[in-house]
Amino acid sequence: MGVEPENTLRSFVAAQQAGLDLIELDLHLSKDGALVVMHDAEVDRTTDGTGPIAEKTLAELRALDAGRGERVPVFEEVLDAVKTPLQAEIKDVAAARALAEVMHRRDLVSRVEVSSFHDEAVAEIARLVPGVRTALIASRYGTDVVERATDVGAETVCLNVRRLTLEIVERARAAGLRIIGWVVNTQDHLRLVRALQLDGATTDYPEIKRTGRFTA
Repeated sequence: MGVEPENTLRSFVAAQQAGLDLIELDLHLSKDGALVVMHDAEVDRTTDGTGPIAEKTLAELRALDAGRGERVPVFEEVLDAVKTPLQAEIKDVAAARALAEVMHRRDLVSRVEVSSFHDEAVAEIARLVPGVRTALIASRYGTDVVERATDVGAETVCLNVRRLTLEIVERARAAGLRIIGWVVNTQDHLRLVRALQLDGATTDYPEIKRTGRFTA
């Protein structure tokens, strides 16, 4: 997030206070299997530590400073801290299985949408949690992204707005898919979102909410 340390409880509370429609977060598994919230696979960029998340226990991750004294949060802390609907991005099938357990235990089907860059992870969470809303994310893509999304049962495609074309939008619409553009931090990108009549956009700046429908 552009105004608070990213993927921290501070950032999620700020997004909720800004009145955003949906809060996006990223999930990884710690060495001991905890679902922790961080964008990168390594802790180097956003904490005072170094190394892969997968090689650290939850206790080791919690000892790191994630910015302004914030700790690396676990997924269930975020669930307790904010009431805004969430979009949880998973990185692999193992994370899908861990998330499925939490979703069943806490009855989160109506509250949490699950997204991933990885087709197999989207397919796995859909298999494990019937009725879950899913989204396929893509950065470098062509019109094939529509077929990929429909093949794994995704309802939404979250697409890099810099590569988005009218042809892809039309194909996605014809397939009944919702379309979210990311990352929309400039007025030029906002104008493109509106011109293409997308269903929403992801931004790093919650204050842009006043100009459209956004997730953070």
